[in-house]
Amino acid sequence: MKPLRIGTRGSALALWQANRVRDALEKSCGVASEIVVLKTSGDKHADASLEQMGIQGVFTKELEEALFSDRADIAVHSMKDVPTEFSDVCRILPVFRRDDPRDALISRHSETLVNLPRGARIGTSSLRRGSQLRAVRPDFEIVEIRGNVHTRLRKVEGGECEATILAKAGLDRLELSSHITEILPPEVMLPAVGQGVLCVEYFEPNWDNLRFLDRLVHRETMLAVRAERALLAKMQGGCRVPLGAWARFEAERLLLDACVLSPDGAESVRGREAAACASPADAMNLGDRVAAQLIKSGADRILRGVGRSVA
Repeated sequence: MKPLRIGTRGSALALWQANRVRDALEKSCGVASEIVVLKTSGDKHADASLEQMGIQGVFTKELEEALFSDRADIAVHSMKDVPTEFSDVCRILPVFRRDDPRDALISRHSETLVNLPRGARIGTSSLRRGSQLRAVRPDFEIVEIRGNVHTRLRKVEGGECEATILAKAGLDRLELSSHITEILPPEVMLPAVGQGVLCVEYFEPNWDNLRFLDRLVHRETMLAVRAERALLAKMQGGCRVPLGAWARFEAERLLLDACVLSPDGAESVRGREAAACASPADAMNLGDRVAAQLIKSGADRILRGVGRSVA
């Protein structure tokens, strides 16, 4: 049997993630695999803003095309990079237990969020992060920076900004947690949908040959992701929407927190609900209900301000 081909981006973080899947396939499934490195639109235009590119799935589109053209058997993504809508003939499977979903502050002079100087420049390309930062500190100047984790850390060290926000999970995976100044609590910074989760994408007609992937699924993580992505779909969301969400099991119930903010952080609505979720359908229903809470509280009006609507 030929080794399973794992499509991935070439960044240090993407390679770490692909190798984690490769190691698990060998250990848990007895399946040999190899890494196939592919360059995505997000990698080819690393200095362009996401708005300038105007592409859905800038970090996943080319990996998906490799599945169609039989250059890869599966693709590995960070769940938070997977667009709300993707190919009808591909499926996404969250794998492993979720890593820490929180965001982390990295500041040039080790100041915490409240101690950063007035008017401090915070580097981030995430509207979600920028909006939540402004809700706490309206004086911050949000400046767009892109690039991989190491590039963003260098930009802070070089003085392009006083601080940046990165996913703690990515820093942990690359053994860069020593750079963290402060871990931001969800009350301040709700994470992106799927943050801290790895997933495998596959061409649905090939599922009979890939059923062993089920062994890599962590049930509670899978249900949490289903709830978050159901909410995101109802909100017509994506990475360019100021929306945060976090689902997790507490006392055997799935608890989902979510928020939508205006870009300046001045307006926000929050939703929360917990339910017993024994199936993906239960989890998706929970996501739908929290989305309905947000819409009832005014989320649609806020989203129209960034050119989106749930109507």
